[in-house]
Amino acid sequence: MEVNDTIVIPNSEVEEKETIMSNLDSDKTKAEFIWTLQATWHLVNTRLEMDQAFDQPVCKKKKLWELVAEKVNAKLSESEDAGAAVKAYECDLKWRNMLATYRKNTERAKRLGSASVHWEFFKAMHDVLGKSREEIEAQRKAKLSGTRIGRAMASKKFTRILPTPPAIAAPCPARPPQDVLQLYMELQERKMNMWAQQKALEERKIEAINNLAQAISSLAQKNNEQVSKDGH
Repeated sequence: MEVNDTIVIPNSEVEEKETIMSNLDSDKTKAEFIWTLQATWHLVNTRLEMDQAFDQPVCKKKKLWELVAEKVNAKLSESEDAGAAVKAYECDLKWRNMLATYRKNTERAKRLGSASVHWEFFKAMHDVLGKSREEIEAQRKAKLSGTRIGRAMASKKFTRILPTPPAIAAPCPARPPQDVLQLYMELQERKMNMWAQQKALEERKIEAINNLAQAISSLAQKNNEQVSKDGH
């Protein structure tokens, strides 16, 4: 006889679990921000308006991104389809990705012309970010000229240091035929001297070997004579 065990879960427990799961899903939905075209445009316009603040040598980027997120959320709240609020780090990450896309399109525009770029954010970003370094430096100098430090720097005369030109090696003069022949003769003479030294060294080795052989032969002969004397 088979017995089927059936576990009965109270309805209250099931409802409680469903409530918890629904709350988690709703919290996750609230925490998740989706970059729509409108939200992206708000980010681009806000960030470009604050470009000078971000370009300062000393600034707290975290505070600036919090201000960017605050302005973007304020603009989104004015629209009827306002959803989750964007956070500062989300604005920072989105802007980094857009900068990467902007640089790729900038290279494309240099190679193929501006008409080849169809990215909707390129013109707005290029109008601000496309300034040359000379223009930015000129603006900074113009702002600095009105300050005490700028006037002090302007009153001083600076000697421009020019880069040292690279040393150009003098061309090697062509040797006349007599010099070439003389050099060849010197090389041949050196080879002959080396050959003679090597030959003398070999002769010394042979002489040393012969002397050693004679010494061994003499020693063996003396030993034989001594043995013959002892035998008698």
